[in-house]
Amino acid sequence: MIEPVRKSVTVKATQEQAFRVFTEGFDTWWPREHHIGKSPMKRAIIEGRLGGRLYSEQVDGTDCPWGSITVWEPPQRFAFAWLINATWQFEPDMSIAREVEVTFTPAGEDSTVVELVHGKFERMPGNDGATMRGHVGGEMGWTGLMEMYKARVDA
Repeated sequence: MIEPVRKSVTVKATQEQAFRVFTEGFDTWWPREHHIGKSPMKRAIIEGRLGGRLYSEQVDGTDCPWGSITVWEPPQRFAFAWLINATWQFEPDMSIAREVEVTFTPAGEDSTVVELVHGKFERMPGNDGATMRGHVGGEMGWTGLMEMYKARVDA
């Protein structure tokens, strides 16, 4: 087993607001350079429903899928299958998909703890899981992304 990546931030928002900014407001904090499309990213989208896609619209008019919602329980949590392989391409095989779960826990009247767990790297072939974990666990991965999210919510 490969240890999951765990990241947590406390934001100055109610549980509902924190959930809404992460999901409906995804495009307001997700960096434009974080995509796997062939042209620049125009918009990042989370379709808020069970089975909904996580994808980007590219400036060339194409959609670039990279995830699928597996749990949708607003405003407490949602989870998705991470459908990106070790060469940063779309991988539709759900049997080797990684899992990302995001939970939103009230922490006082106007604060929420947002926890993200990205796991199941061992599903990937060979050393791909350890390589992917290193990338998504680093500063340019969920560490930096959760700080961007926090900055957007707290603004």
